[in-house]
Amino acid sequence: MSDNVIGLAAVIMIFGIPMAAMYTFYRVRKLRTDERLAALARGLEVPMQPELPEGARSRRFGILLTAGAIGYMATFALIARVEPDAWMAAAFGIIPLALGLGFFVDSALIRRDLHA
Repeated sequence: MSDNVIGLAAVIMIFGIPMAAMYTFYRVRKLRTDERLAALARGLEVPMQPELPEGARSRRFGILLTAGAIGYMATFALIARVEPDAWMAAAFGIIPLALGLGFFVDSALIRRDLHA
C-alpha cells in the first residue's frame, strides 16, 4: 500500500510542479500587463523593458547551468567521502555541465557572428 502512495505522490509531483511553474509564470506576466495597461489608461509614460539579446541569454543560461552543475558535483563529492556510491550520483552533474558549456559556446558563436 505505501509503495502505491509513494508512486502516486511521485506522479503528482512530476506533473504538478511544472504545471504550477507555468501557471505562476502566466499570472506574473498577466499582472505585469494589467499594471502597464492601467498606467497607460491614466496617461502615464511606461518605459518598455527591452529583452536580452540572444547572446546574453545564452551566456546567462551557461553561467547558471555550469554553476549549478559544479555545486551539484561538489555536494556529492563531499558525500562520497562518507558513502563511496555517491560518486555515481556526482557523475550525473556532467549533463548540466555539458549543457552550460554548450551555452557558452553558443554565446561565443553569436558574438563572433555579430562582429563579422
